[in-house]
Amino acid sequence: MSYGFTDSPVGLCAWLVEKRRNWSDCDGDVERRFSKDELLTSVMLYWLTASYGTSARYYAEARRHPWQPSHRGDPVVSAPTGIALFEGDLCHWPRRSLEKHFNLMRYTRFPKGGHFGPMEEPERIVDELRAFFRPLR
Repeated sequence: MSYGFTDSPVGLCAWLVEKRRNWSDCDGDVERRFSKDELLTSVMLYWLTASYGTSARYYAEARRHPWQPSHRGDPVVSAPTGIALFEGDLCHWPRRSLEKHFNLMRYTRFPKGGHFGPMEEPERIVDELRAFFRPLR
């Protein structure tokens, strides 16, 4: 059975590294944000577990069948929610829209970072997680 990118470790590597290069806050220099070890580890996790297809399936399914709430409660997601936006990410939901649908307890915009923000700014995301959960203890 063929899964496209999992036919070739070199093809998978090229695709994943290209995404890190174009979707991160690296100004075209992927090694500014990710070491060779981090890049190779990501590639190997997908390759050895043959999990590229399952990771991409979420995006395909979300496009075909947009999420619909299962209830009419307000907000739709009542659990305490924190949102961290990285300035270089691919898309940004407006805060007003997030407040409408989530019990938004924390909303933080990071000046650096892209689509892979937690890998790009790990110390900041750890601090943010701690700050979010501290009052919920």
